[in-house]
Amino acid sequence: MVPPHDVVLDLATAYPDIAVVRAALARRDWQACRRVLDAAAPDSRTGLIRAGADEDGLDDFLRDILRRDPSDGAASAMLGTRLIGIGWKVRTSAQAKDVSAEQFKVFHEWLGHAEEVLIEGAARNPRDPAIWTVRLTSALGLSLGLAEARRRYDRMAAADPHHLPGQRSLLQQLCPKWGGSWEELHTFARDAMRAVPTGTAHGILVAEAHTEHMISIWLAGGDDAALRDYLRAPAVRAELFEAAQRSIGDPAFRHTYGWLEAASTFAFLFWKMQEKSAAAWALRLLGDLGTAYPWNIHKSVPDVIRAARTWASGEP
Repeated sequence: MVPPHDVVLDLATAYPDIAVVRAALARRDWQACRRVLDAAAPDSRTGLIRAGADEDGLDDFLRDILRRDPSDGAASAMLGTRLIGIGWKVRTSAQAKDVSAEQFKVFHEWLGHAEEVLIEGAARNPRDPAIWTVRLTSALGLSLGLAEARRRYDRMAAADPHHLPGQRSLLQQLCPKWGGSWEELHTFARDAMRAVPTGTAHGILVAEAHTEHMISIWLAGGDDAALRDYLRAPAVRAELFEAAQRSIGDPAFRHTYGWLEAASTFAFLFWKMQEKSAAAWALRLLGDLGTAYPWNIHKSVPDVIRAARTWASGEP
C-alpha cells in the first residue's frame, strides 16, 4: 500500500553526495568537492556536477579555479552547466513559438559563453564524459543539428559507452521538436537500454522517450483518454513493461545514478495508463520521494503525486 504522505522533491534526499557537494561549494572548498566527484562512478559524477551547478553565484569561483588549473575537467563541466542553466532560465521551458527574439538572443549569448569554456575543457580532457554530456546540451540549445549532436555523443561514448546522463541528453535531441523523429528516438532508446545488463537505470530511456511522445500528444490538444490510448497501445505497453522489468524491477537494481528518475517516470506512466498494480509497485520504490519531471505537466507536482498514491493504494 502507498500512503499519501509528504512528497520530497530534493534530489539530495535520494543522492546524499549532492548535499556534500553543495556544502563544499557553499564554503568554496573545491578540494572537498573534487574528492566527492573523483570518487564517484562516471554517471554519478556527471549527475553531481549538474546538481552542483544549480547553486547560485558560482560563476566567478569556478572561473578562478580554471584560471589556476585550466585542465580541471570537473570545473569546466560545472561552469559550462552553470552558464547553460542561466541561459535556459532566460529562454524558459516554453515552446519556441512562445519565446521572444530577445529571449533567444540572450539565451544564445549564454550558451556561447558556455561553449567557450567547454571547448577548452574538452581539448584538455577529451575523455571526460561529463564535458561531452554538457556539450550535447549546448548543441541542443544552439540548434547545431543532429549531425553535430551525434559527433559529440560519439566522443562521449568513446570515453564511456553507456553514459546514461549523455544518453538522456541525446534522447532530447532526437525528439521531433529538436530536429529528430519518433522512429529515431524510440530506436535509440530501445537499443541503448538493451545494450547494458539488466538491473541498471537505463530503462528510463524507453520511459522518457514514450513520455516525450505522450507530451507531444497533450500539447496538440489530446485529453487524458488520448494519452492513455497512446500508452496502452500494445507495442508501447509491452516496451514500457519490458523497460521497467529490466531496470526498477530487476533484483540487481540499486540506488545509483538515475534510480529516482526511473522509478518516478515509470510511476507517472503507469498512473497515466491506469495500471494500478504497476503504479503502486513503482510508487513503493519511491517512498516519500519524487521528481518534478514528468509530473510537472500538471500544476502542482506534490498534489498530483499524492493523488496517484491514493489511487494506487486503493484508498477512497
